[in-house]
Amino acid sequence: MTAVGDGLSRRPVPRARGGAVQSVRDSLVVAQRNLIRMMRIPEVVIFGLVQPIMFVVLFSYVFGGSIAVGGSTDPSTYRQFLMAGIFAQTVTFATAGAGAGIADDMHKGLIDRFRSLPMARGAVLTGRTLADLVQTALTLVVLAIVAVIVGWRVHNGIPKALAGFALLLLLGYAFSWIGALIGLSVRTPEAATSGGLIWLFPLTFISNAFVPADNMPTVLRHIAEWNPFSATVQAARQLFGNLPPGYPVPSAWPMQHPVWASLIWSVVIVLVFRSLSVRKYRSATA
Repeated sequence: MTAVGDGLSRRPVPRARGGAVQSVRDSLVVAQRNLIRMMRIPEVVIFGLVQPIMFVVLFSYVFGGSIAVGGSTDPSTYRQFLMAGIFAQTVTFATAGAGAGIADDMHKGLIDRFRSLPMARGAVLTGRTLADLVQTALTLVVLAIVAVIVGWRVHNGIPKALAGFALLLLLGYAFSWIGALIGLSVRTPEAATSGGLIWLFPLTFISNAFVPADNMPTVLRHIAEWNPFSATVQAARQLFGNLPPGYPVPSAWPMQHPVWASLIWSVVIVLVFRSLSVRKYRSATA
């Protein structure tokens, strides 16, 4: 225990117990709390499912016959090409919700109550991001079912398909730490939502998610080819077997080795933004 005060009275503040095991245990407790909260507000989950389903239907049937992929304008070819991009967009757009949730907890004083407990300081953020990861995984399951209904298929077997989904979830988990940092840096949940989306739109649209990058102007093409979002989309397409015949693979290293590029990008983002988020959390609640 440590004591803090104004010199006249001293109030004990619990000190967090150390150790990796304790940190993991605290993180799981916080994750459980957030999952229970999500279950009690089902409309949040439902609305989170509606948007990606709309994207699947709209892009598949509105743009399906208008965009050439690998020299083909067949709508079914575009649906195979599209789905990895929709999956990746779904896991990354969950970042805004993660940031808004953390900002809401800060605004309501819940974080201050957590600080009064002898728990690992990073457990609050880790637990929140893990809960968001579970919600994102459930969303991907539903979205994959919808994709199968509209004609999407995997062609390289179940193990590689699962590896593709694992890379997508890893990217979503990495981006949730960016959302956590945004949530800790603003004053209201509304600002966190806006701040969480404003950088996601250029990131997802200046990529190979919805159109081949070789159709873009030179500068945008280079940005798209080195975009971590594009690397994960390319890796998922490769693992799903959704790259159409004749599809030109850019010479950029991330596009030539998308699985490794996706892993490297995601791990680097987690390491950097988790460190920044935990530091921000400590300074914001000190």
